[in-house]
Amino acid sequence: MRFGRGKIFKVRAVFGLAVLWAWLCMGTYGCSSISTSEAKLSDLDFTVVSEANIQEDIKDLIEEKKEEPFQMTYSDGNYKYIVVGYGKQEGGGYSIQVNQVYDTENTICVQTTLLGPEEDEIQTGEPSYPYIVIKIENLDKTVVFPES
Repeated sequence: MRFGRGKIFKVRAVFGLAVLWAWLCMGTYGCSSISTSEAKLSDLDFTVVSEANIQEDIKDLIEEKKEEPFQMTYSDGNYKYIVVGYGKQEGGGYSIQVNQVYDTENTICVQTTLLGPEEDEIQTGEPSYPYIVIKIENLDKTVVFPES
């Protein structure tokens, strides 16, 4: 079979358009990954919710997940609740420090640290399941948990 000049041109044009489209897509995705950088825009106001004030729905979710470390969010429409659990610990006396809660262009970043019991605290043999519930304004952004 013999191809005329027109057919070769069409094949090259289609191939060229496919390469151009792929290049544009990669460029677009590359730019979007730059715009989702974790550059801090501002600190967010937050409240640590006391155990007595945690909604039953959230308590049920914590109970299901408490054995292993976990991170989750829950929204009631008005507020967003960010829950960080550190899983089963051998004994009590643990606390959780909120290092930062801030927003970026596309995300809310939350950093916490598990603090161990003081050296002079008497450890009981009972395991504990430390967690914290943080309440913020219900922003339409994904919550991420970057390393401290």
